[in-house]
Amino acid sequence: MQQLIHKTKGDRIIWGVVIVLSLVSLMAVYSATGSLAYRMHKANEFYLVKQLGTLLAGLAIIYLAHRIKYTVYSQLAVLFFALSIPLLLYTLFFGTSLNEGSRWITLPGVGITFQTSDLAKLALFMFLARQLSRMQNDLDNLKRVALNIFLPVIVICGLIAMANLSTALMIAMSCGVLFFIGRIRTKHLFLLGATAILLFGILFTVSKVTGFGRAGTWEKRIENFSSDDKDDVPYQVLQAKIAIANGGVSGKGPGNSSQRNFLPHPYSDFIYSIIIEEYGLFFGGFGLIFLYLLFLWRSIILFRKCPFAFGAFLAVGLSFTLVFQAFLNMAVNVNLVPVTGLTLPLVSMGGSSIWFTCLAIGIILSVSRFVEDAEGDVTIGQEETLMEESEE
Repeated sequence: MQQLIHKTKGDRIIWGVVIVLSLVSLMAVYSATGSLAYRMHKANEFYLVKQLGTLLAGLAIIYLAHRIKYTVYSQLAVLFFALSIPLLLYTLFFGTSLNEGSRWITLPGVGITFQTSDLAKLALFMFLARQLSRMQNDLDNLKRVALNIFLPVIVICGLIAMANLSTALMIAMSCGVLFFIGRIRTKHLFLLGATAILLFGILFTVSKVTGFGRAGTWEKRIENFSSDDKDDVPYQVLQAKIAIANGGVSGKGPGNSSQRNFLPHPYSDFIYSIIIEEYGLFFGGFGLIFLYLLFLWRSIILFRKCPFAFGAFLAVGLSFTLVFQAFLNMAVNVNLVPVTGLTLPLVSMGGSSIWFTCLAIGIILSVSRFVEDAEGDVTIGQEETLMEESEE
């Protein structure tokens, strides 16, 4: 054990945030799955043990990923990106459907399902970090930028949007932030935004005309969100509001949630409202916000310290999309945005989604680990040369 702890490196605060979020997940999932266990004829502790196993496997993934030198992920980025496109296509036409959306692939023989968008999201940010680091001196060339940086985003987001618009929009906006940090020209970003809006309009129209896709669901969710009629408020949003109101400032106490028996998916999409109901707005609500912001802050510090452009863009890109997803989930729970179906990273009950999140965190910690070992202060102008040397 001592040897294992000695080999565990990287930002200690990020490690601490991961551990605390995992503990919060165990307590919240155990409380929120009581009704589910009853309906599924399982023991009360069944989903707690399952979540514990998932999180322990996730921590193992983080440890293994952070032991790999982060420059190796530059090579893996091409493989992951190339693999994600056919997987997304397969999911779109032959994937497992849930709630009218085709988002999952079932692995033959083992029966495990995973969202290909999770792999595609990770692969895309790894690939973009690689491309941005290699093209820092060529960002004025719109043709090269469009082909090597913008096109991969359009392809991945377009394939994901047909079945999971919220994830596609989250990825697209996170990419926009990464591009801004990566010094993409503002006029090029506006051009990308205009192109994305045009393509989405075409996608929506085709979906409405052909019936293929989820245009009807998108339209209904936006109408319900913008409607002033209280009868149009989605049932799950109404129950989430009741849970938050019941929690108040101090909460009802661990395990004392009443809305977990009425709220659909209280252990995944709407676990944040259950946490507020039990632990209150101060500790439960603002406490989680603080943890995710702390994670993002440490990643931004890592971005500023990293001697190589690839590692800097990799850390900030992966961390921002994780935190952005968390805040979108919270915003849905408090009815600030339409229902999206996004889970709360590391807290919601899950399997493969937690593992892909842990892989992303492991990569961030890999950057942190080697930043700690780096000697000297490398200026931003030297990063491209050093990155090329590190990949040889």
